[in-house]
Amino acid sequence: MTLGSRARHWNDFTVGEHLETTGRTIESGDVSLFAGLSGDFNPMHINEVHAAKAMFGTRIAHGLLTLAVSSGQLNQLGVFEGTTLGFLGLDNVRFSHPVRFGDTVTTTATITGTRASSKQGRGVVSMRIEVTNQDELPVLTYDQTLLMSGTV
Repeated sequence: MTLGSRARHWNDFTVGEHLETTGRTIESGDVSLFAGLSGDFNPMHINEVHAAKAMFGTRIAHGLLTLAVSSGQLNQLGVFEGTTLGFLGLDNVRFSHPVRFGDTVTTTATITGTRASSKQGRGVVSMRIEVTNQDELPVLTYDQTLLMSGTV
């Protein structure tokens, strides 16, 4: 297994530690690509005439697009590269504010737990994820659990 230069193992993380990503601006093209990929053509995302009459007054990004961007942002940190063995689950997913075109989102992961797995050389890392926009408003929160390799 090839490890990234910043890769960390499950036992390298500390409870309470924060990992923060750089920002990513969400644009119309992101939403169009995601709609095509996912098949989610809800008019709130792809029809400005419809969306202008709806509760947000304009088109917004898919919630799952924001979740996918958040996952990508965390992976770009490099700390999970080559050491994550499996994505065990998401819990408590909440979309608290819409993401509008032009919003820049940043993801922060707070490590909430680390423990050895029942299988030698593996461990579980749990984290609370918060995605905020450029105004520091939370747009998405969730808990994520990963199965990771241990220090070799």
